[in-house]
Amino acid sequence: MLLGRYQPFEWIVATRFLREGRMQSLFIIVGIAIGVGVIVFMSALLQGLQTNLVQRVLTAQAHIQVLPPKEQVRIQHPADSALHLDQVQAPLQRLKSIDQWPSVLTLLRAMPEVRVASPSVSGSTLITRGAASRSLSLTAVDLAQYQKIVNLSEKVVSGQARLEASDIMIGTELAADLGLAVGDKLRVQSAAGVSQNVVISAILDLGNKGANQRTAYVALRSGQSLLAYPGGVTVIDVTVHDVYAAEVVAQRIQTLTQLQADSWIKTNAQFFSAIHSQSLANTAIRFFVALSVAFGIASVLVVSVVQRSKEIGILRAMGISRNQVMRLFLLQGGLLGLGGAVVGCALGALFLQLWLLLSRTAEGAPVFAVTINGVMLVEALVLATLTGLLAAWAPALRAARLDPVVAIRG
Repeated sequence: MLLGRYQPFEWIVATRFLREGRMQSLFIIVGIAIGVGVIVFMSALLQGLQTNLVQRVLTAQAHIQVLPPKEQVRIQHPADSALHLDQVQAPLQRLKSIDQWPSVLTLLRAMPEVRVASPSVSGSTLITRGAASRSLSLTAVDLAQYQKIVNLSEKVVSGQARLEASDIMIGTELAADLGLAVGDKLRVQSAAGVSQNVVISAILDLGNKGANQRTAYVALRSGQSLLAYPGGVTVIDVTVHDVYAAEVVAQRIQTLTQLQADSWIKTNAQFFSAIHSQSLANTAIRFFVALSVAFGIASVLVVSVVQRSKEIGILRAMGISRNQVMRLFLLQGGLLGLGGAVVGCALGALFLQLWLLLSRTAEGAPVFAVTINGVMLVEALVLATLTGLLAAWAPALRAARLDPVVAIRG
């Protein structure tokens, strides 16, 4: 009784109108619930898919690679140089070490956006065992740091992720081609003519047949000697806290160091464009579902205004203001939106659970992880409530403009 006594007048009348037209209210709440359920389900599904795709791309590479600057032609400015600029040939890009790389590494690790920075040396080599030989892309890394960027331990098929002075880790396809196993010895020769005997410490599955055929890892110091970069590095691999800000961070690194900085967004431009298109599609789905919900609420409230025009006229004759009439119908729209959103969030969660149960891999695991976070649910509740308020605006304005005498006469 006390609660009812202190309820605002608009709240009492609005809830009474909704109860009297309970079938209309039920249908519109169900419609809103289905719309919100679709929004929650599709948003969580697309977000899970996007996160899964990005993780798959970034588990095998750094977010940013810092490289030596490209060599450019320097013209000595002869008197007629302008006449021959179109005949200048671009220079060959020689592999070279990053100048003063320890200072660059210290600078990168001091940046707040950077999570990990790891130096490495890469180059082409020839690997031989008996009469058989294969070309190999060799990467020399500081394993303790590189593991924080690409977790090679998770990719080990046999052996142990270890890189001592004479250790090498190779891919599964190369091991199968040459009949290799953990503990076997190989001879690696670089283009500089330096050769070294190595022992296989681990066989890796890098998730790609080409990488498994051509990629191998050795210790940083061994690679520096083998590839003829004594004390130097050719790449600094960087990961950042926000993967989608990688290009911005790369531009800042390039400005600070005058080195070439390539982000995963730049090197995977088509993939990132597909991710962006997916986000736009999700936004379009939300917009059109919200639009259909808005028209549903508006149509119900317009009918309610027509049906209750006499009651509205009586209320106006009793002294309630136009603003109170407007608030009455806006409140109905907001309550319908909020009620439908609460039911819709529950439906969306139920749809996701059903999808996780039905969509499984051959091993019985979910295709990819899908979760509903609290922010998504709050956004759905706020969106549906605001949609209800906006949809109720026109019917509320129409009800407020009714002439009391004309409304009572019908």
